[in-house]
Amino acid sequence: MKVILLQDVKKVGKKNDIVNVADGYGQNFLIKNNLAVLATEHGKKIVAQTKEKERLEELENKKKAEELKEKIESLTLEFKLSSGKDGKTFGSISTKNVVEELMKTHGIKVDKRKFINARPIQALGYTNLKIELHKGVIATIKVHLSEK
Repeated sequence: MKVILLQDVKKVGKKNDIVNVADGYGQNFLIKNNLAVLATEHGKKIVAQTKEKERLEELENKKKAEELKEKIESLTLEFKLSSGKDGKTFGSISTKNVVEELMKTHGIKVDKRKFINARPIQALGYTNLKIELHKGVIATIKVHLSEK
């Protein structure tokens, strides 16, 4: 029986693949659990429509990420830390602090795991942090660290 997979199925295939499976497995598991549809003309049309819908959603998400990138790059986040002689700071500013500040002051929600090569900021002055908002869309956030 030929079916078109609607989701990735372990040891069977990836989403939108046309695969050959046993009749019982196809009918009683894959089709029943909405993991696949029969590989008919109607099934192929459904898959084509889903692919087009996903492609349009992807374009929309990328467009939103581009707008967010412009908004983020125009901002400068201000942080204050205590420091001793020689300009050495006590503590540091982590990506979690940056995410919380973005949310609190500007209402921008980003994932702290999307920062690229980010380490806690300990040096006074300006630091640029890169964050991947979407595949291929990387924004730079300016962070200013000053003394209390």
